Amino acid sequence: MRRTKKKDRSLKKLNELSKDDNVVIIFQDEVHFQVTTSITRKWVRTGSKPKVKSAPGRKSVPYSGYVVPRTGELIVSKPSWFNYETVIDSFRFLLESYHIDQGKKIYLVLDNAPWHKKAVRLVQTEALPEYQDIRDKMHLSFLPPYSPDLNPIEQVWRVTRREVTHNTYFKDEKVLSDTLDCYFSALRSPNKKLSSLCSFRHTY
Repeated sequence: MRRTKKKDRSLKKLNELSKDDNVVIIFQDEVHFQVTTSITRKWVRTGSKPKVKSAPGRKSVPYSGYVVPRTGELIVSKPSWFNYETVIDSFRFLLESYHIDQGKKIYLVLDNAPWHKKAVRLVQTEALPEYQDIRDKMHLSFLPPYSPDLNPIEQVWRVTRREVTHNTYFKDEKVLSDTLDCYFSALRSPNKKLSSLCSFRHTY
């Protein structure tokens, strides 16, 4: 697939920043995990007719996630919904949950969802004083439009579905949420699994 000039410029910028020891690149994304069982291929005995139980309805569990490609650390929060207010709350949650040394700054990369655009406008473009705490430690940047392939946290959601939710029955939101929380908590500390999956060199 041919990359656009915007993608090339974005990749060049990220590559330059990845070499700066005073910058921590973090990627963000939101996701819904459905209670309804997602079905995918699996190995079964020839001639068998496997069945996968599934809860009815369209209930889901939302997450806002942040991944640090350099270390593999994953930080997640669970907003009630996705809007600019919950995005700003999640920025502060990240700053409370992820320690950065004095003199360093987070370079946070977001996609172009409308709630991200409004949050960035209020926090960074208009520089409203109530968001100075965020600006002091974080620079907000966007991926080029229609570039989910450039966001490594998409790989985290993909592997989560493969390892946790596909072909698995969850009777309700609580069971699904508890299962995902346990899985994500194991990835909170630096780990090779996500640092390899989301590494800058591997992804870009």
